[in-house]
Amino acid sequence: MAKSNKTYKPALQEQKGIKPPKTLSTDSAKSIKAKRKKQPSVNDLVAGITSGNITDLSRAITLVESTNETHTAKAHDIITACLPHANNSVRIGITGVPGVGKSTFIEAFGSFLTDIGKKVAVLAVDPSSTLSKGSILGDKTRMEDLVKDKNAFIRPSPSGDSLGGVARKTRETIILCEAAGFDTIIIETVGVGQSETAVHSMVDFFLLLKLAGAGDELQGIKRGIIEMADAIVINKADGDNLKAAKSAKVEFNRALHLYPEKDSGWSPRVSLCSALKQEGISDIWELIQDYLKTTSSNDYFEHNRNNQNKFWLLQTIEERLKSDFYKSEKIKVELKTQIALVEAGKTTPFAAAEYLLGL
Repeated sequence: MAKSNKTYKPALQEQKGIKPPKTLSTDSAKSIKAKRKKQPSVNDLVAGITSGNITDLSRAITLVESTNETHTAKAHDIITACLPHANNSVRIGITGVPGVGKSTFIEAFGSFLTDIGKKVAVLAVDPSSTLSKGSILGDKTRMEDLVKDKNAFIRPSPSGDSLGGVARKTRETIILCEAAGFDTIIIETVGVGQSETAVHSMVDFFLLLKLAGAGDELQGIKRGIIEMADAIVINKADGDNLKAAKSAKVEFNRALHLYPEKDSGWSPRVSLCSALKQEGISDIWELIQDYLKTTSSNDYFEHNRNNQNKFWLLQTIEERLKSDFYKSEKIKVELKTQIALVEAGKTTPFAAAEYLLGL
């Protein structure tokens, strides 16, 4: 009678010198699974971040962005521990309407900075999908070269419902990136005409990207954002568009003279560049260096940082009060009732709000 396969195959494998595959014991399998599930401690993450470990930095940012209360508490401890290692970078905000070439510019600018020895962190804030709540532009995939650079770190984050398209936890993420040794932080905002006050209140230098001949009044960029800008850079100044770009530069320079003098003592400048051809990028960095020299010598740089900290203290209080309000079980019940009354025309939105806030 022929032997069954169960006894024949191992015997054949042994004759050929092939060892049968090892099977893990139940205890070994459980041990491996437990190690995979084990989360690094606060001390482990802080040690990793301050030594420049990108994996630990990414993990910590994920905790910062999480709405889980346990994660929030852990993130708070990490940020507190990293704070002494922060505040040692140049923070640059970059905005502009979709299509102006923000991602291409940031890749060219970031690559230039790493080439001169800088460590660059790019916090690219994407518009959020109203369905999945995730990022829908995918900036990281559009910076193919920079993402491979060992001295660069790119972190796309969904903006959620934050004012001006700035991710809710970008301020804390800046601290973590600085603690990880990144000396230049670039924050890219959505730039779809919303208020950019939030990003302006967390950076040292605010750069507005423009296009020549695009019809400024149609771009949704109004007087307010130009007043906030420390520099206007006209991108895509190449080829047939170069003449129009030079003309736009003259027009913007004239317009800037009409705006009131800035508290920083700095006069905003207009520059041309072609991010695609990597032309004019070094000029922009020199411009930023001039700004830093001016604001450091007149103490505005430090004064501005202090004001920003005060602003974010108040913003955090407002955010916490809003969060606690909507988490209240009593509010959840009464809110539904008040919405029904408003929809039925039996009360006004303002009266309903006063009632709910008085609970």
